[in-house]
Amino acid sequence: MNLQTAWFGLADAAQAVKASFVMVGLWWLIFALPLAYGVREQATGTRLAPSAAIRHGFGELARTLREIRRYRPMLWFLAAYWMYIDGVNTVIKMAVDYGLSLGFVAAQLLAALLLTQFVAFPAALAFGWLGQRIGARKGIFVALTVYAAATCFAYFLSDIRDFYVLAVVIGLVQGGVQSLSRSYFGRLVPEGKSSEFFGFYNMMGKFAAVLGPLLTGVVAKLTGDPRLSILSILVLFVAGATLLGVASRMENADGSR
Repeated sequence: MNLQTAWFGLADAAQAVKASFVMVGLWWLIFALPLAYGVREQATGTRLAPSAAIRHGFGELARTLREIRRYRPMLWFLAAYWMYIDGVNTVIKMAVDYGLSLGFVAAQLLAALLLTQFVAFPAALAFGWLGQRIGARKGIFVALTVYAAATCFAYFLSDIRDFYVLAVVIGLVQGGVQSLSRSYFGRLVPEGKSSEFFGFYNMMGKFAAVLGPLLTGVVAKLTGDPRLSILSILVLFVAGATLLGVASRMENADGSR
């Protein structure tokens, strides 16, 4: 729609963006209807006042934190996940800005993002198969290695064709690293703790979009070089892989006792 506004009877790209927001809203509404009208839940517990619900929620969070501290491999994995998924999210968020800083056209960058999405779906299925063959942890290491290599490749981008190659490479691992991370975390969760621990895991994912943009922004400000700023994301992937290795060694040590 943004690339061919005339096909949809729109005046310019600004109208296309506005229309895109409406289409996304309708998409969410339509696919939420089966859940809203077809799924029945049995009411449990008692209703709490808003203030009591907030206190109860923070109390549950504090108890979950105390519980997680008892499982050291899980604690280290969460630290690793926070690092490397922040790098993943930063690549997604900063890709267009980085391309624009190199002088690429916005329409070409949008096409690259679409290419990433088309590649990501079958690649995520392939990564599921890979995780079954070599294990979720090794699959995550493979994905992080690809991300690290892609970050280095991004430093040397020279034309839009390179950007398209980068989009394909990112698409190959984008869905895989997310699905394998959930799989690996699920293996670490003790029986009966899935709901609260996965809730904390999801919260960590929501907060994992801070370090990367801050890091790239600081490096760009200090050096004035967008290439160095994108290369700085490599720190997050290396740190995440290192912490994941620590979590793996702790898991093996606990299992051998």
